[in-house]
Amino acid sequence: MDEKVSDVIDDLKSYLEYLKGMGIEALPFSPPSKPTLKDVRGELGDCKRCKLHRTRKTLVFGEGNERATLMLIGEGPGYEEDIQGRPFVGRAGQLLTRILQSIELQREEVYIANTIKCRPPQNRNPEPDEIQSCHPFLLKQIRAIQPKIICALGTVAAQSLLQTGSKITALRGRLFDLNGIRVIPTYHPAFLLRNPERKRDVWEDMKRIAEWLKGL
Repeated sequence: MDEKVSDVIDDLKSYLEYLKGMGIEALPFSPPSKPTLKDVRGELGDCKRCKLHRTRKTLVFGEGNERATLMLIGEGPGYEEDIQGRPFVGRAGQLLTRILQSIELQREEVYIANTIKCRPPQNRNPEPDEIQSCHPFLLKQIRAIQPKIICALGTVAAQSLLQTGSKITALRGRLFDLNGIRVIPTYHPAFLLRNPERKRDVWEDMKRIAEWLKGL
């Protein structure tokens, strides 16, 4: 062992023995405080961490119940979301509202966010660097809300949250754990608009979520 490192360890041991002699059995420790959504939004600011800031009209942070048991996470803002600054307000958002109502939930009872917070040009898929720029803030939103259940809507949300390369067809309907939070991926409402025959699959996933919510 390096002599300087050894000296530091000896000094620490001596200091701890001194504290013990003073009746102090443990060093005070304060765990990091839970951020609020206001804190996260303030840290995000007028974000320019990736190239999407050049073409966006509005940064779409998220909305809903700050103490929600259920959090829904989609891919990113579309045209209407970029204009209004709110998540899921276009056709896919209207379908999501009806999906929630099918299990007797209103939008105001849940929290809705996206993997990225700025609209990609022409609604293209988010690129890896764009997802990575937003990911820490999404995790902080999750930590602020502390939901019991997260529904990941679509491939991008599921892959980002679960850190996997698997497609939504392989992930849909399966239960995963994210630091003690139940995560269930399902199809994105925009996908359902193009493939209405898949609505039955989402209905099955929503019924499972409803059962979990009843048991909490």
